[in-house]
Amino acid sequence: MSGTPTAGKRILYVADPMCSWCWGFAPVIAAIDETFGGEAPLKLVVGGLRPGETRAMDAKSKAYVRHHWEQVHESTGQAFAFDFFDRDGFVYDTEPACRAAVAVRNLAPSATLGYFQAVQRAFYAEGRDVTGEGTLAAIAEESGVARDLFEEVFRAPEIVAATREDFRLAQALGVTGFPAVVVADDDGYAYLTIGYQPFDALRPPLEAWMRA
Repeated sequence: MSGTPTAGKRILYVADPMCSWCWGFAPVIAAIDETFGGEAPLKLVVGGLRPGETRAMDAKSKAYVRHHWEQVHESTGQAFAFDFFDRDGFVYDTEPACRAAVAVRNLAPSATLGYFQAVQRAFYAEGRDVTGEGTLAAIAEESGVARDLFEEVFRAPEIVAATREDFRLAQALGVTGFPAVVVADDDGYAYLTIGYQPFDALRPPLEAWMRA
């Protein structure tokens, strides 16, 4: 990141670690943070794609999700482990992965985006089950966060509540799909994008906003 913080300017990244288009967007948001984060700090807001899901995926839901994964792969080149669809009984509950990101945001704010993307990579490219605390804790440890500390914070009622507050904030911002990037300053906020766009398309309006 370069530059110095510009008073009042901040970038909100509203996403879910188990949203395939957010995985496709991972290089874009990394480029946004690298290019503009020094002047407008980036904050992750977990949106809650399917929090609290309890039903195992059936053939119809697998076909629906696979279609999206194939679209993202073709559009962005991001890697996917399609043998995911060979497993039975998977419950696509995104709350634990979202809460894990909030836990790391609480413990090590500067590591949040890196952890979020490590969870994405583990799920989409490596086929790991990121709905379980054990996997999420292992990824935290791999990301430089002490496992025992992560587990304690992950389970804390305050983090459960903070995760739900993120979901409410996403709704309050009017975000209807992920990924979404919202730019905010002392005059209010505006959508940079709701949905995937390449960095080259987002850079000019971000530069104009930074100069405004």
